[in-house]
Amino acid sequence: MASPTSLIAVTAKSNRAKADKDPAEWMPPTAACHCAYVTGWVETKLRWSLSADDRERDALLGLAEDCPGATVTYETVPFDTTQ
Repeated sequence: MASPTSLIAVTAKSNRAKADKDPAEWMPPTAACHCAYVTGWVETKLRWSLSADDRERDALLGLAEDCPGATVTYETVPFDTTQ
């Protein structure tokens, strides 16, 4: 969990609005935060080898077009399958 973008402090109202929605269903209300949010979302998906459905993937690709200078940096989490 050592990533600084894994958890970001927000108000209770923002947390309730987001709930369990992905970027296809919810984005931060402040447009200036969109690129950082999308980058962090993709980094987390890649770090934990999580899948994205078609709707989420399409939304992320569309949002990425508005973030030409954004860079996704991540390290995958090693999984121990023997436990």
